Amino acid sequence: MKITFLGTGTSQGIPVIGSTHPVCMSDDPKDKRLRVSILVECETETFVIDCGPDFRTQLLANPVNHIDGVVFTHEHSDHIAGLDDIRPFYFRQGDVSLYAEDRVIEALKKRYHYMFVTENKYPGVPTFDIHQLINKPFNLKQTTITPIQVYHGKLPVFGYRIHDFAYITDAKTIPDEELKKLEGLDVLVLNALREEPHHSHLNIEEALEIIKKVKPKKTYFTHISHYMGFHAEVEESLPKNVHLAYDNLTLEL
Repeated sequence: MKITFLGTGTSQGIPVIGSTHPVCMSDDPKDKRLRVSILVECETETFVIDCGPDFRTQLLANPVNHIDGVVFTHEHSDHIAGLDDIRPFYFRQGDVSLYAEDRVIEALKKRYHYMFVTENKYPGVPTFDIHQLINKPFNLKQTTITPIQVYHGKLPVFGYRIHDFAYITDAKTIPDEELKKLEGLDVLVLNALREEPHHSHLNIEEALEIIKKVKPKKTYFTHISHYMGFHAEVEESLPKNVHLAYDNLTLEL
């Protein structure tokens, strides 16, 4: 299984528009972060988790000709705003499969009403094969995916486990029964926004406490703000089995 980090930034991305923060002015490409998404390439399936506003740019940098589905964590703009850029896949392969819980599907229908109408639909608009998720394992073709219920402040969102890899973004708290789903991981991807506390995201200290509980072999932080600091400096300060992810990083599992 191959994992590609399409984006590792928070909702504004890095650099932030108009910002003169030193990290936003950095020349290090690892300090430039698009909105969070990953590309998952299994032996028989290729899919993405979330498609935010940078989706087109991300897939031009990491080209694929076919995707078997888009799996959504939640309905915030930085995770869904690239759905219209699914069209090239639709033109080649027909209906695109979407995987999300009911609340997220309803949000997609409101935001992209022109895609979901059943009458007088505009020509060329994609159509979807919708899979409604609950907090139970499901199959994306031949790949089994286990949802992990976490809380983004008070909003319930899904992380996902695929084999011995798990991906969690936009979490602030993770219930104990969901932490059990993270046992025995080779790689955990976990959000860590910055050093200072935040009302709906884990900061770096809180994320490290979760790592101590679930003990993955290796962890990569994502959904990173410019307030975290320079990539190179933060990377040096982390435990040896914990790293900052960066855009276009690939992992082979």
